[in-house]
Amino acid sequence: MLNTIFPKIHNEGYKFIIIFVFITLILYLINSLLGFLGVVLSIWCYYFFRDPERISINDDNYLTSPADGLVLQVTETNGPKELGLEEKKFQKISIFMNVFDCHVNRSPCKGIVDEILYKPGKFINASFDKASEDNERNYYKIKNNLGEDIIVVQIAGLIARRIVTEVSKDTNLEQGSRIGMIRFGSRADIYFENYNPLVKVNQKTIAGETLLAKK
Repeated sequence: MLNTIFPKIHNEGYKFIIIFVFITLILYLINSLLGFLGVVLSIWCYYFFRDPERISINDDNYLTSPADGLVLQVTETNGPKELGLEEKKFQKISIFMNVFDCHVNRSPCKGIVDEILYKPGKFINASFDKASEDNERNYYKIKNNLGEDIIVVQIAGLIARRIVTEVSKDTNLEQGSRIGMIRFGSRADIYFENYNPLVKVNQKTIAGETLLAKK
């Protein structure tokens, strides 16, 4: 019960929470109504950086969601050219995270981090399809236990200005392991082969738990 009301906070969140609380104190000295608004925003900041525990299926026959959010797109497309995969066909699922979603991203499968690639870019609305090519983003190429490439892309959004990576090349991952987070609204894309999508557009997802695709 207490974990629901006071969830674990991601390390990235503490400095922001302190800043919000400090500003709230100043606002209270100016005006009680402004102070109340500061309290509301401080509570929002606290919950934005929540980092709850998740229970994954731990099954190589399934891929779990890398992000909390809303499914924007389920399609077949070429792989990311940044990773040299533009000649290969992949299934792609895009998940949009709004400012109320948990922003901790997780590995969709058990495997090893084969490559991480950061690309600077713009900060347009992450719900737009062109955000996959234009926005600041971070690529994780994960080699699963079956020797297949599973690609997760963190995409910064209109408000998000900081992609955080928590793993490095050759890191061993469990299904549902934390790989990073994006601050303040963003999107995650996942590319995969040899799995059949299980989700539909506008479906809500929970990172590490929602089953995205099945062998």
